[in-house]
Amino acid sequence: MPTIRLCLSGVFALFLYACGGAADAPATTDGAAPDDERIDLVVRGDYVVTMDAARTILRDGAVAIDDGDIIAVGPAADVVAAHPAREVLDGKRRVVMPGLINGHSHAAMTLLRGVADDLALMDWLNNYIFPAEVQFVDPEFVRVGTELACWEMIRGGTTSFVDMYYYPDTIAEVVERCGLRAKISATVIDQRSPDAEGADDSLDKGVGFVERWLGRHPRITPIFGPHANYTLNAEQLAATRAAANELGIGVSIHLSESPYEVQYAQDTYGTTSIEMLESIGFFDGPTIAAHVVWPTDDEIPVLATRNVGVIHNPTSNMKIASGIAPVAKMLAAGVRLGLGTDGAASNNDLDLWEEMRLAAFLAKVDSMDPEILPAIAVLSMATDGGARAVGLDDVAGSLEAGKRADLIQVAFDDVHHVPTYDVISHLVYVTDEQDVDTVIVDGEILMRERRLTTIDTERVRAEATALAASIRDALNERNANREGE
Repeated sequence: MPTIRLCLSGVFALFLYACGGAADAPATTDGAAPDDERIDLVVRGDYVVTMDAARTILRDGAVAIDDGDIIAVGPAADVVAAHPAREVLDGKRRVVMPGLINGHSHAAMTLLRGVADDLALMDWLNNYIFPAEVQFVDPEFVRVGTELACWEMIRGGTTSFVDMYYYPDTIAEVVERCGLRAKISATVIDQRSPDAEGADDSLDKGVGFVERWLGRHPRITPIFGPHANYTLNAEQLAATRAAANELGIGVSIHLSESPYEVQYAQDTYGTTSIEMLESIGFFDGPTIAAHVVWPTDDEIPVLATRNVGVIHNPTSNMKIASGIAPVAKMLAAGVRLGLGTDGAASNNDLDLWEEMRLAAFLAKVDSMDPEILPAIAVLSMATDGGARAVGLDDVAGSLEAGKRADLIQVAFDDVHHVPTYDVISHLVYVTDEQDVDTVIVDGEILMRERRLTTIDTERVRAEATALAASIRDALNERNANREGE
């Protein structure tokens, strides 16, 4: 994807606006309009990074919001004059941009952060994480862990996420309360798990979850989460896809993640994971594929043709030594690419700003080409490109009239933003989660001047700390018993 260089002068911003870079605004009205004629909110910024198709950047811009919709984007003076609002958020030293989209997470695993580190994937899963989940994970664990994750994601500017974990009804209830947008995967796995006894049981329970939540809340989309090709056989994977198609929903799966999975597929099916899934029609419906570290050159066009949304998880891939995904090749082939954090047990945080930087740096050092994966391409993976990858591009990912108002203000007043020559460069290579000032989803302010409005953070902190103490005691006892054997 080529870098697009934009002049950010006020004159050029006005030119972009006049040429269709932002929605047309109605005629200017008197700023003293009665309250019932005012829109809900105007959000201003020294810069508005729209991430629309033209990559429009406005200097001294604003976004007008009413009833959860973006109704206008343009120069601040025009938007404020045309759309008297009940509230106007000041934009001094602020960048307004789409909220970030986390395409792959296991939110409640925040409560297992640091439980098992510095291990290979299958050792980490089979000997630490799967046993810990069976022992500790219940609806209360999932509630507290998901609240903790939502707190962390909101704090870092994430407005939408795709989750895969157990007790999905509990996850959905937390998301509904906290205000984020989510696709929630009911995990399907052929082993005893916290909420099921095996593949058939988990799929049956997943169907019940989907039927309860499909169309129930506009911010919540239920989907299936078949875990992987090494925890489900071909027949079970095909049955999960068939159930998803019957219900009209998508699936999210770990795919081509590690050398172990590559070898497992070869030993079991005589082919690769992607070829096996293609042969059973698994991609015949909306598919989100997490990791995709080891696709062959022949498989990358399959992913593009099948519109598979590939989610790159650079930190997790590096930490577990899964490998370096061929992101630049996939983008060049037209694959839909997004970014994810994976769970906090393998990352160990939910910071998409870090994922952006690492995605860019990994691609550059892997190819020994500093021009590979420029800043604008990586920012797209976290916003509009990520929205396409997970199937949310009709409502989120860019700031355009008609989309839902999922956006953030990033503060550029800390020392690392002084001076600012290129706003895109700063967003990708400089910004961190501590710079996020305000978070809005569906037109509702979830964080205002770094203070969360929908989560009682002190309660969540206390509950998470108490649960962690009991988990720590149980793990210490188990480890002592192992040493005594």
